[in-house]
Amino acid sequence: MMKSIRTRTFPLQLILSIPFVLEVFGAVSLVGYLSFKNGQRAVNELAVQMMDRTGSLVDQHLDSYMTIPQTLSNVNAEAVQTGVLDVRDRQTVGKYFWHQMKIYDVSYIGIGLMTGEGVGAARYDGKTITMDDWSAKPPNNWKSYALDAQGNRTKVLETLSWNNFEQPWYTEPIKAGKPIWSPIFTVNYPNQVYIATSAGRPIYNSDNELLGMVSIDVSLARLSEFLRDLEVSRSGQVFILERDGTLIASSGEAPPYTVVNDQVQRLKGIASSDPVVRETTQQIQQHFSNLQGITGEEELRINVQGESYYVQIMPWKEPNGLDWVLVMGVPESTFMSQINANTRTTVVLCVGALAIATILGLLTSRWIVQSLLRLNRASEAMASGNLEQTVRTGNIQELNSLAHSFNNMARQLRESFTALEKSNAELEDRVDERTLELKNTLKDLQRTQAQMVQSEKMSSLGQLVAGVAHEINNPVNFIYGNLNHVQEYSQSLLNILHLYQQHYPQRVPEIEEAIETDDLEFLQQDLPKILSSMKIGTERIRQIVLSLRNFSRMDESEIKAVDIHEGLDSTVLILQHRLKTRPERPEIELIKEYGELPLVECYAGQLNQVFMNIISNAIDALEDKNHSRSYQELQAHPNQIRIRTSTIKPGWVQIAIADNGSGMSKGVMQRIFDPFFTTKPIGKGTGMGMSISYQVIAEKHGGSLECFSIPGEGTEFIIQIPTHQSPEKHDEL
Repeated sequence: MMKSIRTRTFPLQLILSIPFVLEVFGAVSLVGYLSFKNGQRAVNELAVQMMDRTGSLVDQHLDSYMTIPQTLSNVNAEAVQTGVLDVRDRQTVGKYFWHQMKIYDVSYIGIGLMTGEGVGAARYDGKTITMDDWSAKPPNNWKSYALDAQGNRTKVLETLSWNNFEQPWYTEPIKAGKPIWSPIFTVNYPNQVYIATSAGRPIYNSDNELLGMVSIDVSLARLSEFLRDLEVSRSGQVFILERDGTLIASSGEAPPYTVVNDQVQRLKGIASSDPVVRETTQQIQQHFSNLQGITGEEELRINVQGESYYVQIMPWKEPNGLDWVLVMGVPESTFMSQINANTRTTVVLCVGALAIATILGLLTSRWIVQSLLRLNRASEAMASGNLEQTVRTGNIQELNSLAHSFNNMARQLRESFTALEKSNAELEDRVDERTLELKNTLKDLQRTQAQMVQSEKMSSLGQLVAGVAHEINNPVNFIYGNLNHVQEYSQSLLNILHLYQQHYPQRVPEIEEAIETDDLEFLQQDLPKILSSMKIGTERIRQIVLSLRNFSRMDESEIKAVDIHEGLDSTVLILQHRLKTRPERPEIELIKEYGELPLVECYAGQLNQVFMNIISNAIDALEDKNHSRSYQELQAHPNQIRIRTSTIKPGWVQIAIADNGSGMSKGVMQRIFDPFFTTKPIGKGTGMGMSISYQVIAEKHGGSLECFSIPGEGTEFIIQIPTHQSPEKHDEL
């Protein structure tokens, strides 16, 4: 007999009170909700306006601050070309630069000449101006001077050996032939870290002859100081990134760099010690894939350390090459204090309204419940077996009708109780039969469901693997097909270069310097090796793609004659990463003992999945056994998986897959093919793999799948399938 399900009950007074409670509570809640949403909308608009205003301020400051170096370099280049500034008079030029340093907020103004000479004024600490002056011939040709209040040189602070032609700040503008910005660079001085970028350009005389270059440094630390003074920085965070995600400046206290062994290393935004900068950058890169794709103003809502942030992203560009990204983040809590206070007031009003509505509902329903209690007592008596119950009527018409109906029901119950007892025994027998039928139906349903799930999984997996293999195959074939041409062309170029070296042994100094700088001999030896390695790598990728396509068999939805060994090899190749050597164990040895097999008619994709299930379980069993063995024991007695194929009789083939793992007990072995049975921990196995594998072999291919195991020694699965499927079998499938 099935037990009745006892449901939870509630007092009638509570049920009758619910409409009053819901009506008042719903009205107050709706008003509170609309108020909250309107407040949120206002907060969003306020946050956007505040970040727009801040973005405009930062954009204007960057335009102004980063224009100064380019403007100064243009002014100085014109002064040189018009003859106002004589670059041969380094004393006067240095004094001229000193005056400019007094006026403009830059860190360095200097020139480097084609003669190897140069002069510059520097203010690395932001306060004290010093003078650098160097002649053309090292050593000790560069001197740094302290200056008095009139810009006159007083004493030598430092002496170095200097060569213009080895310095990127000199060579890059000369090479570009136009105004450019240098990459951001850092210098670790004793008392501070200097982080800056340089605006450089070539300079010419009145005859348009190249004299050298002029360079203006601007300190990026000043940008961080400006960002900290912004109003939004009191509660939020403002920072600037390069397009590759490297941090330039921020309003936080954490610097955009780190010092390791006296070496300054600039930080990516995702590596900043400031958690807001770090997590904001991470989520921006996840949302936009990379910063290069941000071409206009963007707005986001993100969570940083459990708090909601409004984030605005703006690109900033400078005509001569600077391309940065400005990020502003403001926590929602900055604007939500009043909204939260209103929410608390709304909650208090809701609670008060709920209490009043509950009291009124209880008073209203109490007088209705009194009559129903009499009916309830009579019902309880009937439930106890006393069917001789009669309910008296009251003053409420509806309840009187209910009382009459109850009395009629009690009479009919007494009449039918006897008949019910007679049919009870017959009903129990019918219920038992029906229960057995339902159990069998449920078992069939579970089995069918598992087959449908596995079929859909295999279809999706096959489409995915085939699609990936197809998409990879085209570019790999293109690369592989062109590597031979690249190898031939590079070898031809190297042969021509070798002929030039033989017939023109006397080389000009520039070529000699380039040969030494680029290590030509090493390039001639290493280039063919690199091309050979690339060819081997692409060949390996082609093999993997071929194995993926062979494993998926997306083009073989019907029964087809295939090479079983190809399916086994593809499966092993896909699982190769699990067989390789690991720190905790040596490589799992795979032993193939393939016999001569004919082509076998089968569903290739499903048969490959059977191989995958069995070999994966073998690897799991070996790894489970390895927990109790040392590395030396594993070397002495290595893990092994053995695959044997053979023809056992005309029209039949056998595939045996064995491991020397932990094995299984007799009880486990008897249930290994049962649906949903697994010995793996929760979350690591569904218990469907071997059950479906058995169905694929036995039902879809008319073969057999057997398991033999000895605890502690290993397990062997033996698959036997016919080489040809009968027409009747085709129709069934």
